[in-house]
Amino acid sequence: MNTADRVLFLLKTRGAQTAQELADQLELTSMGARKHLESWHDKGLVTFEDSAEKQGRPRRRWQLSEAGHAHFPDRHGDLTVQVLQHVRQLFGEQGINRLITTRELETLDIYTIATNKVKTLKAKLKVLAEIRSQEGYMAEILPHENEGYLLVENHCPIRAAAKECQQFCRSELSIFQQALGDNCVVERTEHLQSGARRCVYWVKSI
Repeated sequence: MNTADRVLFLLKTRGAQTAQELADQLELTSMGARKHLESWHDKGLVTFEDSAEKQGRPRRRWQLSEAGHAHFPDRHGDLTVQVLQHVRQLFGEQGINRLITTRELETLDIYTIATNKVKTLKAKLKVLAEIRSQEGYMAEILPHENEGYLLVENHCPIRAAAKECQQFCRSELSIFQQALGDNCVVERTEHLQSGARRCVYWVKSI
């Protein structure tokens, strides 16, 4: 990944940042980071907001635009939406529910086989994050400030499908809970479909 693409990647996975914050992470000068940002801005992939500071000049924070988010892979979103629309037209909501249930069972089987190979909650989460990253979710595990862990998904490769059919999101929360077992509880704390920039799940032992 070249430096220009790493700028987009950091904005995707870490959210809005200043040119200096990006420069520190990429080992660039502030001017170097700003050149990359301005180049992406000219292409419509990033935007910025200036916020007033108590002293000095306003602080400029850069973030991905809609086109910037779309720059990351979406698993054939338009085709998936068309298929869902056709299923709904031909078989109604019952058909959609059967489709979601079938997907849920197949996915749960894959996740459970993988997570059953390890014992601790942290290890299970690491395995789950690896699988989700392979599927395009750019997942990572972070410690929660109080207890447990955060499963963070910085990208949604089925975002278009999830907008068309909210059951996809319901299904994923259920799958995570079942794949991780009865000794923990999974709670969604940030949701892309509700306006957040990512999906985040808080997982803690019980």
